[in-house]
Amino acid sequence: MAAQRAMEQDQERLLDEASSIVKEQAFYMKRAIESENLRDSLKHASNMVCELRTSLLSPKNYYELYMQVFHELQHLYQYFSDPSRMTRKMSELYESVQHAGNILPRLYLLTTVGAAYIKSKEAPAKDILRDMTELCKGVQHPMRGLFLRYYLTQMCKDKLPDAGSDFEKAGGGSMEDAFEFLLANFTESNRLWVRLQHQGPAKDKVRRERERHDLRVLVGANLVRISQLEGMSIDWYATNALPKILEQVVACKDAMAQQYLLDCVIQVFSDDFHLRTLDQLLGACTKVQPNVDLKTVLVNLMNRLANFVQNTPEGVPPGVDIFSLFKSYLGELFERPVNPPTSPSQRNATQNFGMSGVGGAHM
Repeated sequence: MAAQRAMEQDQERLLDEASSIVKEQAFYMKRAIESENLRDSLKHASNMVCELRTSLLSPKNYYELYMQVFHELQHLYQYFSDPSRMTRKMSELYESVQHAGNILPRLYLLTTVGAAYIKSKEAPAKDILRDMTELCKGVQHPMRGLFLRYYLTQMCKDKLPDAGSDFEKAGGGSMEDAFEFLLANFTESNRLWVRLQHQGPAKDKVRRERERHDLRVLVGANLVRISQLEGMSIDWYATNALPKILEQVVACKDAMAQQYLLDCVIQVFSDDFHLRTLDQLLGACTKVQPNVDLKTVLVNLMNRLANFVQNTPEGVPPGVDIFSLFKSYLGELFERPVNPPTSPSQRNATQNFGMSGVGGAHM
């Protein structure tokens, strides 16, 4: 207990020190913005983002520091986005920030300028999105890279060339381009998230896995945004989107990631999409790691579909036999080698599945 308290106090101290520097540099950045001094604005913004280079903070405290930096960078984004104040061409500004000394502040500044660049419509959104996606690969540290990817998603989520958007109308791309951007960011984010488990000594593995679990929403944010694409039809989802998403889920070969991402897919996409792709979803469940708690995942799917069918029976596509699909795959799933549940929540999920399996099959 004493050692844990000492570690917590050390974390608090480190966070306080970093936060103080962020606040100081943000103050000078905003003062430079007010005087329309672009060079000093970028310099102090870069100094501020440099605090995110740390490897000393826990994921929870790093997230707190990130949110402070994110909030302050919005002042810089608003400055870049105001054509009455920004006299330089966005293409020139986009090029100039790529000469920042350290790669992490360089890419945060690039993303901030890139978001304003897309908003200006001076260049096609799809080209800028593709460029930023590639350049962000320059940060391979798991935690720093994961948060950078999250920043990219946050800054660009409302600037995608989705169907009917201003960016599509301006020739900035299509819904397919928006999806490819989000898929690439999802793939890289998940890869970095999985690698977090290998950071640090073996004796801290349990704590590290718990902290890693707390960061899952940074990966899931990409799936949430994919589910919100206006131009995505059920047909396109079934033939293009879901197969690519499930391919990444299966390929990562990490139990925590697979369980969370399968559940995330079930939660964020609509029930009519699931009915159309039930065969694909259940098929992916047979390919995940043995210690994935599929009972929890399948109970969630069964409950969602049961409620949908009960409330909207006419919504079941012709030719889709829900009972037969579950019956055929459950037989295969029960024959999988599995590791026994290790936590109370997993044991409860196992018991619930035993009680819910029959009811779910009567949909």
